Amino acid sequence: MPERPATAEVREILAFAVRLAQEAGKHTLRSFGHQVAHTAKGDGSPVTAVDREAEALLRTRIAERFPEHGVLGEEEGETNAGVRWILDPIDGTRSFMRGVPLYGVLVGVEVEDVATVGVAHFPPLGETVAAALGLGCTWNGRSCGVSPVRRLSEALVLTTDPQRVARDAGWSALQARAGTVRGWGDCYGHALVATGRAEVMLDPIMHSWDSAPFLPIVTEAGGRFSSREGIATIHGTSALSTNGALHEEVLELLAT
Repeated sequence: MPERPATAEVREILAFAVRLAQEAGKHTLRSFGHQVAHTAKGDGSPVTAVDREAEALLRTRIAERFPEHGVLGEEEGETNAGVRWILDPIDGTRSFMRGVPLYGVLVGVEVEDVATVGVAHFPPLGETVAAALGLGCTWNGRSCGVSPVRRLSEALVLTTDPQRVARDAGWSALQARAGTVRGWGDCYGHALVATGRAEVMLDPIMHSWDSAPFLPIVTEAGGRFSSREGIATIHGTSALSTNGALHEEVLELLAT
C-alpha cells in the first residue's frame, strides 16, 4: 500500500470520522435490543430502517462539513471525488436485529484512490478502533497493535459465517492448523485482529464498504489486510486480516 505522510487534512478527517461514527452509533442504539423489522435486498441480505437512517445521518454530516467530498454508501449509492467517504451504517445487520452487540458503524476514507482513514465503532460495546496512514492505530483513543503470536497452532482464527466456508478446502486446512477457531465475525473480527485479541480473520464475501476501514486500521496496527488472493485492497470480494507474521502461511493454506 502506498505510504504518504499524514497531512493536516488527514488528521482533520480522522478526528471528524471518529465523531461521525460515534454519532451514528448513538442513533442505532435507540433501536438496539428491540425487535427490528427488515426487508431483503437483492442479494438476500437484510436491511432495516435504522440502516438507512444511520447512513442518511452520516451523509448529511459529511455534506455539511466537506461538501466537495464524494460518498459511497451501502444503502444509498455513490458520488465520486478526490476524497471519498465509504460508509457501512450497520455492518452485521443480522447481529443488530437479534440484539447481539458485535455490529459496527464503519467509516473509511479514500484520498486519491488510497484507503487512508478507517474507523470501526461498536456502539453497544463502547469501542472505537481508528487509524490513518502514518498516524498509527488507536482503540478507544489509546495506541494499539496486533498480537505477537508467530505460530498458527497458538492463533485464534475467526470467520463470519461457518456455512460459507464449510466446504472450502483452504478453510479446512487453516482450521486444522489453528489453535482456536471461533465465529466472532463481521467487522468485529477484523477489529479483534487489529487490537491484538485475535490473529486471523477471514471473510469469504466482502464489498468495498465492508473492507474500507480495515486496510488502514490493520496496517497501522502492524498487521496485514488483503483479499484472499493476497492483494492489499478494500475493493476485493474477500478479506483477510492477520497479525502480519502469519499472513503468508495463511494465504498458502487458503490456496490449498
